[in-house]
Amino acid sequence: MDAWRSTEVPALPGHGPEVRLHDTATGRLAVAAAGHRASLYACGITPYDATHMGHAATYTAWDLLLRAWLDAGHQVAYAQNVTDVDDPLLERAERDGEDWWQLALRETDRFRGDMEALRNLPPDHFIGAVEAIPLIDRFTERLAARGALYELDGDVYFTRSADQEFGALSGPGTASGFSVAEMTELSAERGGDPGRPGKKDPLDPLVWRAERPGEPSWESRFGPGRPGWHVECAAIATEYLGPSFDVQAGGTDLVFPHHEMSASHARVACAPGDGGNAFARVFAHSGMVAYAGAKMSKSLGNLVLVSRLRAAGTDPMAIRLALLAHHYRADWEWTDDVLAEAERRLGRWRAAVTPGPAAAGATLEAATPAAEAVLATVRERLADDLDAPGAVAAIDAWADAVLAAAGDSAAGGPGTGPGSAGGAAPPDAALVRRVADALLGVAL
Repeated sequence: MDAWRSTEVPALPGHGPEVRLHDTATGRLAVAAAGHRASLYACGITPYDATHMGHAATYTAWDLLLRAWLDAGHQVAYAQNVTDVDDPLLERAERDGEDWWQLALRETDRFRGDMEALRNLPPDHFIGAVEAIPLIDRFTERLAARGALYELDGDVYFTRSADQEFGALSGPGTASGFSVAEMTELSAERGGDPGRPGKKDPLDPLVWRAERPGEPSWESRFGPGRPGWHVECAAIATEYLGPSFDVQAGGTDLVFPHHEMSASHARVACAPGDGGNAFARVFAHSGMVAYAGAKMSKSLGNLVLVSRLRAAGTDPMAIRLALLAHHYRADWEWTDDVLAEAERRLGRWRAAVTPGPAAAGATLEAATPAAEAVLATVRERLADDLDAPGAVAAIDAWADAVLAAAGDSAAGGPGTGPGSAGGAAPPDAALVRRVADALLGVAL
């Protein structure tokens, strides 16, 4: 399927440093890209009620990674899926008396519009589960050839015992350190069926769901049905990025079972890639966004939607700045105050780069930090585990100094004080504007 339209990324002088990301498996920082080609797979939406602030925060975080990689001189390969057939989508369609495919198309299109408005760079490969069914079928054939699948009442399961490294991301000995009992509980909460009688192991995940009355289905080597969730991402990621790639990204709620299971499928189906790794070298996970005291989620219905804010007239750049005010790994809560502060920040930044009286230029140049120093700090902060709040603070300091100097130079004249829209801009404001655009994705 088509992604959204890309935005031009302004050129900056020099190159940024290599990005280091917190790797969920080890709990340590790791260089995000192993070579000149930097590759990212981000798990995509299940398209109903998109795009809430949890989605927006997650995909904006990975957008920062893409921008930092481009700034460091990498060739970037980015793939993202859309789970456009799955139980939650079908359940929502049935609840609302709507055709499931029309629901998926509408919400996917809404997601595209939101991502474009937020100026997130599009993936090179934006792949729906439905269009990927032929390649998922080929992938499952490889799992079957390795004796990793078994049938239960027409459904097909992956046996986790086929992967000797199962738990490498989230099991005992990793930074997550989930026990088998904890994994079983999480599996039940997050779409698994550990209590189903007849399974060889409670944690074995579904690979192919046999056709049920009233459900969509497609032909496969296992008969009519539809794919499981985890195998979808394993097949798409390895098809478009290769058996070994740099970063697998998603929210912390995907650590187990989704990312653990996808990686396990890939380790069994694919020969090890460069350096002996199969699937991702680094696993990056974003925190959860809450609203009204609970994690923002479709099941609870406590959603703040990007599309609704946009329809109400909120500047998408203010939404983006609200997201960037929080580190991607942090859990935080969306409030009206969070948005109001972002709107004030956007106003200050735009005022600081807006040309004013030419006579103030020399005063501003002497009183404000050099744009080159701002660029260096923003690059340094993003390279350190995508520290967006630190990068935002660097531009804050510059903008506040500009507005303060503009107010002083005008002796407190109207329209020139801090927070106004008419202050004089220093000669290097154009570079700061490009820094905000190229690295933070904020158009001023």
